Parts: sequence; C-alpha cells; structure tokens
Amino acid sequence: MLDLLIGLTQQMVEGELLQIQKLGKAVSEAEYYDLIFRKTACLFSVSMRLGATLAGATEQEEVAVGAYGRTVGLAFQIVDDVLDLTATEEVLGKPVASDLREGKATLAVIHSFDHGTAADRQIIQRVLDDRSFENVSRQQIKDMLVRNGSVAYAMGVADRYAEQGRQALRGIPESDFKRALLWVPDFVVAREK
Repeated sequence: MLDLLIGLTQQMVEGELLQIQKLGKAVSEAEYYDLIFRKTACLFSVSMRLGATLAGATEQEEVAVGAYGRTVGLAFQIVDDVLDLTATEEVLGKPVASDLREGKATLAVIHSFDHGTAADRQIIQRVLDDRSFENVSRQQIKDMLVRNGSVAYAMGVADRYAEQGRQALRGIPESDFKRALLWVPDFVVAREK
C-alpha cells in the first residue's frame, strides 16, 4: 500500500509541475493525456487498487480495477474539461472557461487547434497568451469548438475510455459491487456538472 501511495504522490506532483510548465502553450493530445493521467486518472487508479488490496483481492483483480480506475479517471477529466467550456456558471457553480483563461489547453481546444483553420489557431493562441477573454470572447471559442466538431470529439474519447473501464472489469466475478462499478462510467460521461 505504501508503494502505491508513494507512486501516486510522485505522479501527482510531476503532473502539477508539468502543467505549470505547459501553461499558455498549445500541447499535443499525447501531452494532454499524460497530464490528465498524472493529475486525475492516477488518483482514480490507485484508489481502486488500494480498495482491492484492502479487500484481499487477487493480483489480477487489483490490476483490473486499477485499469478501470485509470480509464474512468481519464473519462472523468475529459468530461470535466468539456463542461468547463460548455456549461453555464449557474450549472457549474464556478466561473466557466477557467481552464483556458488560466492558459490550460484541454482536449476540445487541442482538437480545434489541430483541425481548425489558421484563424482558429490564432484565436486559441491569443486566449492562451492573454489568459483572458478580453480580445476573444468565450462565445467565439465555444462556437469554434462546435464548428470544428471538437466538443463531440472530446466526448467521443470520453465515451471510449468509459467503455474501456467497463471492459476492464470483465474478469471480476459478478456482485452488487461490480454492478455499481459498471454504472459509474455512464454517470461520468452523462453528468452535467
């Protein structure tokens, strides 16, 4: 258990440092996935593995629930990032588009940067550089993400990770606990805040 917790702490600290290093920069999808693994998914994975260890699970079961936690954690963070861009402040209970305003490029933004026009890239970079919506409106960003299919793309990736989470549990014996875990990925991708 101590090894799991030490590894988790190391991953999360590295994730925070990596995020600070990447602020204001357009990052690749691979860099984004690495970052959200370190900041979120590793916490989900280690939490699941700790629970399995404490319950006396086999090594195979521990690995399976760890994979489940990793993929559900990735889906959770992707959806969280999409909601930050698309939900209202009333629904979220916090300022919207705060990630982009802080200089963080999330999956939908990365997709628009990679698949949009040169003008789209300039608009995104302007917000990342300014770390504000003074020169580009939040609505312009939202419209661009929809126009480029970036919100749908990010939600599709989240759906795939959710399904991978369900598949990771295939070898786990049927129980009320497994049924509850199988429900979680659906909740993660369908939530509105």
